[in-house]
Amino acid sequence: MAEPADRQRSRVYAAESQVIRIIDRRDEFPTIQLFGSDVVVPDDRKFGDLDSAQRYVDAVLALNWVRQRWPGLGSVTVRARSAAQRAHYEPATATIALPPFEGGGGWALRELVVLHEVAHHLVPGTPSHGPGFVAAVLVLVGELLGPEAEFLLRTTYLENGVRLG
Repeated sequence: MAEPADRQRSRVYAAESQVIRIIDRRDEFPTIQLFGSDVVVPDDRKFGDLDSAQRYVDAVLALNWVRQRWPGLGSVTVRARSAAQRAHYEPATATIALPPFEGGGGWALRELVVLHEVAHHLVPGTPSHGPGFVAAVLVLVGELLGPEAEFLLRTTYLENGVRLG
């Protein structure tokens, strides 16, 4: 039996890329207007190497509220990925594969990208970028980056036609 199509994958990626571009220009534009609200543009952590990304993932999965909301979670391994253009989660081995900084993967060694991959671990199954996954990303971003980041991501998802959980 074929797996259901991941119909909103490109919309999720487009929205998250848009948010990353906004964050990357926060020194020039520290506030933006979204749906009539002035919002302080948040920042996200940048990681210098895969070990620091691994420590961050371990810390997120150890948080009491994460363990309560998603009980029974195991650990996740962060490993290097040879292709610099993509990051991904491997459910069979609970592994996040990120391109290393020196291989052109600096774009992936940031909190928003890592939280996207952590959400795949929290909400396994298909379609992998469905409403349940999106809801998990929004919870992680809201709790760890703050309400402004969650509002920015939520409104950008909606503007890109992403179905929210």
